[in-house]
Amino acid sequence: MLFHLELSVYAFVGIILLIGLVKKNAIMMIDFALEAERGQGKPAREAILEACRVRFRPIMMTTMAALMGTLPIALGWGAGAESRRPLGLAVVGGLAFSQLVTLYVTPVFYTYLDRFQRRLRG
Repeated sequence: MLFHLELSVYAFVGIILLIGLVKKNAIMMIDFALEAERGQGKPAREAILEACRVRFRPIMMTTMAALMGTLPIALGWGAGAESRRPLGLAVVGGLAFSQLVTLYVTPVFYTYLDRFQRRLRG
């Protein structure tokens, strides 16, 4: 909608790719935090903050590789580019937004769910 393009089959492929990448980034962070909680006995907040620091570089490298790979598609260069441009725009825009979600929202949900779990246990 932002670029006034239709949501084509190519854009759906980009969205599916984006969902997989965002899921992988969040799993990397949460898995590290759970391991720190269980293995080192750290509290949830400290564990997720350490996971954010340690896993920041791999998450950024994955995101930037995908972003730079799809940037030419988003810019629409070459023959037949108008049909592939929605794919590039969906991935580039989605990666920029999802990076914020992964790095800021995932740790917040992690700590909130930990508090909720502790309340249920009593």
